[in-house]
Amino acid sequence: MAFAAQPMHIQSRDNAFVKSLRRLSQDSTAYRKQGQVWLEGDHLCRAALARGLLPQVAVFAESFWPQAPKEWAQAAPKVIVLADALFAEISGLESPARMGYVMAWDGAAAVRPGVSTVVLDRVQDAGNVGSILRSASAFGFGQVLALKGTAALWSQKVLRAGMGAHFGLHLVESASEADVQTLQLPLIVTSSHQGSLIHEADLPWPCAWAMGHEGQGVGEALMQQAAHRISIAQPGGEESLNVGAAAAICLHASSVSMLRRQG
Repeated sequence: MAFAAQPMHIQSRDNAFVKSLRRLSQDSTAYRKQGQVWLEGDHLCRAALARGLLPQVAVFAESFWPQAPKEWAQAAPKVIVLADALFAEISGLESPARMGYVMAWDGAAAVRPGVSTVVLDRVQDAGNVGSILRSASAFGFGQVLALKGTAALWSQKVLRAGMGAHFGLHLVESASEADVQTLQLPLIVTSSHQGSLIHEADLPWPCAWAMGHEGQGVGEALMQQAAHRISIAQPGGEESLNVGAAAAICLHASSVSMLRRQG
């Protein structure tokens, strides 16, 4: 569907839309209150469009508007052109982008049983969360459950680190350990000190992987639910891996196991 909306030009920082956009950009949980997500920059916007998602509002910096590709503007029923200074003030980037989309956000996502899933157990660093979402999408996992205490999945920092992975995943926030049971899948937990070495393990598919808090690891409640405990060989002698790196290794190993079964 192509829209041909006439742009609305805004110069005032006190404009109601500008205030709303500022909150979405600068408050990591504002999307939950407003039911909207701000996607800043052409990369995220193109990733959303590629997945068939349609923005509510397309926003352009005034200096970029004359050269903006028509398809970017026509993707939304409403187009806003902001003065460059306003766009820079709203932006969360060191070098502000020149366009973005406001997308609807549905916070009522329910757990989908039987879908290979990554469970985030209080993973607090936004960069780690975004990195894990990228790995999940790349390696064939369709769903991410974020337990309470995990960084807000649709915050600006997680969105930037996810690089568009959000749009290929079913994301459930504020989940509980009880929700993990409804997956009806074998749960695999990572441990630095116990469990089978991942390169020797027969990994099930579909499955759910639990990735834990940066300092404390996977909580005891999930440990009790685990069908498998897996460790990663570290011949270099480090005590533990960054959770984003560990997730990439684990999810890739599951992907390889799945491909071998299909082959």
